Amino acid sequence: MKSIISWNVNGLRAVDRKGNFAQILEEKPDILCLQETKSMPEQLTEEVRSPDGYHSYFHFPTIKKGYSGVAIYTKDEPLRIQNDLGIEKMDQEGRLIMAEYGPPADGFTLINIYFPNGGGGPERLRYKLDFYDYFLEFIDKLHKKQPNIIFCGDVNTAHEAIDLARPKENETKTGFLPIERAWMDKVVSHGWIDVFRHFNPEKEGAYTYWDMKTFARERNVGWRIDYFFASPEMLKKIKSVEIMDKFLGSDHCPIKIVLK
Repeated sequence: MKSIISWNVNGLRAVDRKGNFAQILEEKPDILCLQETKSMPEQLTEEVRSPDGYHSYFHFPTIKKGYSGVAIYTKDEPLRIQNDLGIEKMDQEGRLIMAEYGPPADGFTLINIYFPNGGGGPERLRYKLDFYDYFLEFIDKLHKKQPNIIFCGDVNTAHEAIDLARPKENETKTGFLPIERAWMDKVVSHGWIDVFRHFNPEKEGAYTYWDMKTFARERNVGWRIDYFFASPEMLKKIKSVEIMDKFLGSDHCPIKIVLK
């Protein structure tokens, strides 16, 4: 059985200094997907850049340092790595790594992605929505060639009222705007399956992000904005899903799936 962990670290160097990077590797994931690494590979220690037993791949912004960024650590070497959607505007912030494993019929494609935050004014919200649309078009097209697909990461939107502690208070705030949630409805209508909600259709109080300034984690006033989505074909290969909400080090906690 293979395990895949996805985690928004909110700064990989900080997580390393606190000992949490070594701690997540102690979980022995077969694949570890990180978002919001906020670092270039040359800024990382050798242990983080190339840990024993793993192949490592990074994507980082070309326009702004100390921002965004994603990484994949994998025990099995992928057949192919891709770092872009093919649209410069969407690729310059270092938000995606795609890894292909095995032939299309038997293997799978994993996409690790850090979606934009819609805060900071109308321009950034528009960028987020454009990114959403381009990405959905990208994965729908990919699905025609590869049946087995997983995409994981920080989607930066809570889908339904059950996915955050205070839905009424946040209806006008980015991350729970009707227009953002409508895109997630569209993802589901296109056949993509929210793995956690599939296995836990009515589970409340299950969150992956908490505001640090208000000590929200201690009170579990959180949001579920980190996801694994799977194609219907890939869902059959997934045994379990877990929110690792006891794991510290970031304002997000890791999430994990185990494949059959």
